[in-house]
Amino acid sequence: MTSAHSASSNHEHHEHHNDNSDNKHHDHHDHHAHMVADFRRRFWISIILSIPVIILSPMIQEFAGLRETMQFAGDAYVSAVISSVIFFYGGWPFLKGLVNEVSERLPGMMTLIAVAITTAYIYSMAVVFGLPGNMFFWELATLIDIMLVGHWIEMRSVMGASKALDELAKLMPSVAHKIFEDGRIEDIPVDELAHGDRLLVRPGEKIPADGVIREGNSTVNESMLTGESSPVEKSAGAMVIGGSVNGEGAIQIEVEKTGDEGFLSQVIELVRQAQASKSKTQDLANHAALWLTFIALGGGALTLFLWLVFSGESVSFAIERMVTVMVISCPHALGLAVPLVVAVSTSLAAKNGLLIRDRAAFEQARNIDVILFDKTGTLTKGEFGVLDTIVFEGAEAGLDEEKLLNIAASLESHSEHPIAQGIVRAAPGGLPVEDFQAIVGKGAEAIVDGQNVKAVSPGYLRENGYTVDNPRVQRALERGNTVIYIIINDTLSGAISLADIIRTESKRAIARFKEMGIRCMMITGDNADVARAVSEEIGLDEYFAEVLPQQKAEKVKEVQARGLIVAMTGDGVNDAPALAQADVGIAVGAGTDVAVETADIVLVSNNPEDVAALIDLAKNTYKKMIQNLAWATGYNAFAIPLAAGVLFPWGIFLSPAAGAVLMSLSTIIVAINARTLKLER
Repeated sequence: MTSAHSASSNHEHHEHHNDNSDNKHHDHHDHHAHMVADFRRRFWISIILSIPVIILSPMIQEFAGLRETMQFAGDAYVSAVISSVIFFYGGWPFLKGLVNEVSERLPGMMTLIAVAITTAYIYSMAVVFGLPGNMFFWELATLIDIMLVGHWIEMRSVMGASKALDELAKLMPSVAHKIFEDGRIEDIPVDELAHGDRLLVRPGEKIPADGVIREGNSTVNESMLTGESSPVEKSAGAMVIGGSVNGEGAIQIEVEKTGDEGFLSQVIELVRQAQASKSKTQDLANHAALWLTFIALGGGALTLFLWLVFSGESVSFAIERMVTVMVISCPHALGLAVPLVVAVSTSLAAKNGLLIRDRAAFEQARNIDVILFDKTGTLTKGEFGVLDTIVFEGAEAGLDEEKLLNIAASLESHSEHPIAQGIVRAAPGGLPVEDFQAIVGKGAEAIVDGQNVKAVSPGYLRENGYTVDNPRVQRALERGNTVIYIIINDTLSGAISLADIIRTESKRAIARFKEMGIRCMMITGDNADVARAVSEEIGLDEYFAEVLPQQKAEKVKEVQARGLIVAMTGDGVNDAPALAQADVGIAVGAGTDVAVETADIVLVSNNPEDVAALIDLAKNTYKKMIQNLAWATGYNAFAIPLAAGVLFPWGIFLSPAAGAVLMSLSTIIVAINARTLKLER
């Protein structure tokens, strides 16, 4: 970005490099807030001072037919004094920017503005003190006003991208109820929390830190953090996120993450990185601005030379042509073309749970040919659910599917195994359980409601001589489902089929990708039967099964070797190599470490449909960038020759005032076009 914002970026980087992310956020935010206030203040003061300058301008007076009545002795000196204040106060950011750009050998927009206003100021002062010609004080004042308001708008737009994290930061409570070893409870500041601290969270309160529930049951509203619209049931052992709202039950949590480790701190850091990162298209805009700088400076000098040497016109006219070229050439719209779109898209994405960590990868998302999905936790919920309950012939009289499932749930309620918990979630349980014991590697058994009950694996059946001949069980096994067998009083009474639950959103997401012309593939460590069943159910084009974590990156390379641009979507540390290898790495669920370490883009919600929304936003963002760049460069290509006076023989030429008006119009068009960016979901 060729602007005051970019001119300060290097300073910010070095000054805050060793700060923690929280300080980085506040320093970055405070710096932009200061810049917004500074440009706003300079604009209002300058525009107020511009009123008398405009009124005292001979050109304006003649245009209004009031020259004879409004001129007075010394009016030129009054204009000169007021214009000097405007030049040095209002023009200071541009003069300072000129020094910075020249010292960095990267002349750009600030150089053009500074040269234009300096030329106009010095020439006008020379006219006041005797040089024949016309004063450009009102053109100088209005040009500074226009550029100040343009930068004010730009800084406000950049600030807009930070508002989403401001809102997230407000979610954290300021105090926590700490439970001490002697049982007393005291309120302490959240920033004093340490790992392992035990906290009480009362009904309706915000959870102070990321942690795990040790006592109590409740529902937790995580909608502001994860986009999950309905409250999530939580019990002992469940993870909770700092900033989410506790429901109807009191819970005790053990703090696992503090400060920068927490979910919200990760979100803040991710958005901060998105604001700071530079995109390839932005580099294109900077190159365009650099070349336009050379063209404008060379064009201005050439214009002055040709009018002075070959036209026979006055020096003031030649300088007026040169100044007009400099005004027209200031690539203000070009400087705003990309950053305004970036600011709007970053803010829009963050507010919708799409955290852009790398702008270049975000832009690449518009060209994706293939999306590779991890299965567990991405296309599926990552938790077992009961698909079928089967009662075998020979079971005791009166045993039906509901009763069988309830017996199994009562037994498994004493187990922490994921499969056991899947059964528990499917039935109320509640039957009395005695003498529970695990059968190592094979299942569990207990006395349930007076009966000896075992929930066991196929391995236990083989070892103990049980055989199963049931078509429903066979179908479940063919689909790769997990089957648990229930033995009641030594009688093989039934079976329960479980599988990782496929998200309802997955089918809709895959259908949408196919409409977009994107191939969908799955990469999983599960066996081929499971992979095939999931692939068939949601309509994938291809799948890779039994892939070890270290092999996932190789599979990504294989697909890339076909000449395709690949996005990888995953949620776990085991997906890190593939996320890093992919052209676009998308982490589903911002709470994972891999999101911070390797993903280019993070989706706060575990919803595959958000990937489609992300691609649409990338396409729309790029389209807006190109539209703005085309307008900005096309406008300058048309206006510079006109400003130089190529149509002067036909009586057509642009004054500096007209140039300033057209430049402001160009800026407004670019800003409005950026604001029309929408997120399609």
